[in-house]
Amino acid sequence: MNHFEKDVQSKRNDLIDSGVGFVVSFVFFTLIFAIGVILKAIA
Repeated sequence: MNHFEKDVQSKRNDLIDSGVGFVVSFVFFTLIFAIGVILKAIA
């Protein structure tokens, strides 16, 4: 067995981390899109 497999830094589930990353990036791009739509509606 690999040395790094025995001594892991985090035992959390990777699904939680990837889900949080997906949600944060989705909210960020949705916010950018919404700002663009609002500015186009004003102009």
